[in-house]
Amino acid sequence: MSETDHRGRLWIHLDPLGGMAGDMFVAALLDAFPEWEDPVRHAIGGLNLGPDGECRLELHNDGTFVGRRFMVGLPEPSSQRYVPAESSDRAGEANEAASLTFSGPLRAQRVSGVAVSGDGHGHRRWLDIRQLLQDAPLSDAIRKRAVSIFQHLAEAEARVHGVAVEEVTFHEVGAVDTICDIVAASVLIALADADWSVAPLPLGQGRVHSAHGPLPVPAPATALLLEGFATIQDGFPGERVTPTGAAIVRHLCHRQVAPSVPYVLERSGIGFGSRSIAGLSNCVRVLVSREQLASTSSLTHRELAVIEFDIDDQSPEDLSIGLDRIRTLEGIHDVVQFFGVGKKGRSFAHIRILASPVMLERAIEASFAETTTIGLRYHMVSGKALTRSIDSVEVDGHRIRVKCVERPGGQWTAKAEMEDVAHEGDRRKRVRLRSHAESTVLSRLEAGEASRDQGVKGQGDD
Repeated sequence: MSETDHRGRLWIHLDPLGGMAGDMFVAALLDAFPEWEDPVRHAIGGLNLGPDGECRLELHNDGTFVGRRFMVGLPEPSSQRYVPAESSDRAGEANEAASLTFSGPLRAQRVSGVAVSGDGHGHRRWLDIRQLLQDAPLSDAIRKRAVSIFQHLAEAEARVHGVAVEEVTFHEVGAVDTICDIVAASVLIALADADWSVAPLPLGQGRVHSAHGPLPVPAPATALLLEGFATIQDGFPGERVTPTGAAIVRHLCHRQVAPSVPYVLERSGIGFGSRSIAGLSNCVRVLVSREQLASTSSLTHRELAVIEFDIDDQSPEDLSIGLDRIRTLEGIHDVVQFFGVGKKGRSFAHIRILASPVMLERAIEASFAETTTIGLRYHMVSGKALTRSIDSVEVDGHRIRVKCVERPGGQWTAKAEMEDVAHEGDRRKRVRLRSHAESTVLSRLEAGEASRDQGVKGQGDD
């Protein structure tokens, strides 16, 4: 078993001291994970956004903290030298950055058919941005994240302006820097593969200028995106959470409390915004922790959220569809149902959902959305699980996945996925294919040759 097999899941907590914006989020994560700079550079370079899409990562000292700034667009003609904070009383005003420009040019031809107004505001239809993301050479995981974040923005703008989502045209949010921020954020989110939480977000106060004229703070779209999140009013004015920042938080943080299992703080990062706030560091801090696992045992400790409810007024066909949709959600370990007889002799289905604690709220929302239940119960349980992984083998031209479990004492057992042989002949052929796949994987494991992926979701997670 490799060293990484014993590494627990990451949990990243967002601490929006100054607020939350797309560039601040990216800068904070790159400050914590400088090794992820190259994947971000590569993804943004593939967007072909021209000189306006040139990005750089800068060291920044505001006189209180040292962190990073993520800058999009051509740099200013003059650059400033980095001066340690203690060497000058005005360090927070004087030293901007020692530029850590991404290696390699990020310039290309401007995308055709994209309108940019003379005042610097980008005006792009949501349909055009979505097509840009679909055409870009991004991985499926990154593209899915980027489209999802922009979808949150489009839905919020549609509600604000009373139009269909497909008719939304972005103004400030359609600018090149926002597209780069969201794609960069999506790259980092995909690389982290973490659970996320966020501290209460500062609302800010005053007015902000936009293509629609003066808007209240928080902007209407931002206010919609922050519904359900804890907020604070700390007395510092201005736009503290941008629509892009709110959309990223909405995409990531479905629950705002820390997991209850032990985590070890591994690293942290600070990302600064582009403006200064008198008396306050305009930054986001990320705290990166990892679940503490025992490396000497095949048993791993974990916490699970258990959701239970009964259904007696939904057709089996419709309930089956709803439960299948819940199963596909991130953080859902298992969904099962049992049948019984309740009051007045009515038959009912008892539903039990096992979910990651940080995804509890999302799982509850999905339960109400996909079933007819009007109430449910939930509680947290502690559990132990054997180490499991998944391998894939080819048998008679059929690619078959095999779940492998390490038993105490180092013994392995294997079970082929029934779905992969469901359409292959009669029962005898299915049994033969599965048996051959299982014995092949077990032979590999004994020889130390199996290529395994950790974190299989499905039956047995309880």
